[in-house]
Amino acid sequence: MNGSLTRFAWLSIAAAILTIGLKLSAYFLTGSVSLLSDALESLVNLATAIVALIALTIAARPPDADHPFGHDKIEYFSSGFEGSLILFAAFSIAIPSIQRLLDPQPLEQIGIGLIITVIAAAINLAVARVLFRVAHTRHSVTLQADAQHLMTDVWTSGGIVIGIGLVALSGWTWLDPVIALFVALNILRSGLTLLQRSFYGLMDTAIPPEDRAQVEAILQRYEQDHGIGYHALRTRQSGARRFISVHILVPPEWTVAQGHHLLDELEDTIRIALPHAIIGTHLEPLGDPASIADISLERDR
Repeated sequence: MNGSLTRFAWLSIAAAILTIGLKLSAYFLTGSVSLLSDALESLVNLATAIVALIALTIAARPPDADHPFGHDKIEYFSSGFEGSLILFAAFSIAIPSIQRLLDPQPLEQIGIGLIITVIAAAINLAVARVLFRVAHTRHSVTLQADAQHLMTDVWTSGGIVIGIGLVALSGWTWLDPVIALFVALNILRSGLTLLQRSFYGLMDTAIPPEDRAQVEAILQRYEQDHGIGYHALRTRQSGARRFISVHILVPPEWTVAQGHHLLDELEDTIRIALPHAIIGTHLEPLGDPASIADISLERDR
């Protein structure tokens, strides 16, 4: 399922390499520490894009004897690693920014430097929009993280362009390192968000509320149309995959074949609403006290 997603990781890598070259050129032309911080952020984007490529390649492997539920959870390790790299970048930017704040330096060739930065930002914006769209439709945590990095980079570049423009107009050279420090804080926030998302994913968090609501609506429709019941609905998200388990209660006079046919139809209906979902159903008779004993998440017997 994830195999075709690797080409988007390659797209991100290509964009990172191109923007690194542009931003480093802008830094060497101007001597701006905030433009250096922008280039360092793009270096992080390159590293995270490479990690994303590795993660998507592993996630695309089919289930095997050691990983019967697939390899999708690697995306959370990837996202966590990317978050850690972002935190490292934030501190790498903050240190020279504080040094430059204590010892301000004049900027040179500001105009050409800003033009180069705007071009780099436009490239990142275009790639980020592609990645966000694919991440949403394919439920890829890795591409979502990659797109978020690029958008952070876009906003960073926009703020830097405005800030350096103010430096050029006012002559306040101290604004340059102050802007870089704000860049570091923004990157720090983004990294912490990714680490939190990775933590929740590795803890087998339930599927999003809107997805669970779709499953419940389908179950309630079958409940009304076929006179059945359901309970013990449990879900979890693992990368792009969603796992759903539920107990279905059918009239006791039904044959096993009738119940099995209904479960097949129900599972197909849920998969149409939530593509790539892994669904497990358990058949039980309505009205049997034993059917109620297993509603809790854990059983003592």
